[in-house]
Amino acid sequence: MFKNKTLLITGGTGSFGNAVLRRFLNADLKEVRILSRDEKKQDDMRKRYSHEKLKFYIGDVRDYQSVLNAVRGVDFIYHAAALKQVPSCEFFPLEAVKTNVLGTENVLEAAINCGVQRVVCLSTDKAVYPINAMGISKAMMEKVIVAKARTAGATVICATRYGNVMASRGSVIPLFVDQIRAGQGITITDPQMTRFMMTLDDAVDLVLYAFEHGQAGEIFVQKAPAATIDTLARALTGLMNKPDHPIHYIGTRHGEKLFEALLSREEMAVAQDLGGYYRVPPDGRDLNYSKFVEQGEVKLNEAVDYNSHNTNRLDVQGMQTLLLKLRFMQAILRGENVAAEE
Repeated sequence: MFKNKTLLITGGTGSFGNAVLRRFLNADLKEVRILSRDEKKQDDMRKRYSHEKLKFYIGDVRDYQSVLNAVRGVDFIYHAAALKQVPSCEFFPLEAVKTNVLGTENVLEAAINCGVQRVVCLSTDKAVYPINAMGISKAMMEKVIVAKARTAGATVICATRYGNVMASRGSVIPLFVDQIRAGQGITITDPQMTRFMMTLDDAVDLVLYAFEHGQAGEIFVQKAPAATIDTLARALTGLMNKPDHPIHYIGTRHGEKLFEALLSREEMAVAQDLGGYYRVPPDGRDLNYSKFVEQGEVKLNEAVDYNSHNTNRLDVQGMQTLLLKLRFMQAILRGENVAAEE
């Protein structure tokens, strides 16, 4: 389906963008476009890949015209541009709205107007039962995606939702590794806090699945194991031959949950089990209020959400097995000084 086609990756200089790019550069696409704001990261990327298929566009998803310039002539879009760090979004919530909500609207509107075939948008488990500005903005983004998908005509719009992508930029694994190497105690908020654990390669597999199988307004979720943050820390200290490295418990940060959910109770009531993934169909109701006020959902009574407390739980050995799949950890264990996964 990608032969001689053009793919645009928004936020393409980030961890997700780089992972998707690596996979697609080996496909028979005609062109891969990167849209982002950071000219330094684009220049680094240009030098790293040095590939004739790769084209760069400086722009911001907040600015419709810069998005439109990048979208013209595109067949597929992977929309990964976002503000994603919980603390920064807490202090600047309107900035999260501008990028994550209004920016997504710009990308989808440009895609529809330019006749793009398919758009896959990146979301997060923090959009489920959101308690922080980042999660709330991503939840609103998903609502925008579903609403736009209803009237997008020939453009198919869907989304993928992820938990923690291990060793991605800004994530906790590179922080713990730096603390261990510097001889500093690992700082953990709550040892019983659980998070879903998935690799970048797993995440890209889900993107490809969504491009191939996604229909209007659907959300795809990858089944993933979880681990406590304490288990993750002990797995890292074991792999780095520092089993007695000190661990400090500092208390939960503002905006953090004890566990994350990838599917809400309401979504689990309608989700389709695809083996390795769940597919959540869009809500097909319209503004006929009798469907909201007079008609209930019996199956909701028995539904349970899908969260990092009730999924498959990894022990230290299982966590180490997963960590060893990461290029980042492989390089660290070889003694190399590397940054987070890109």
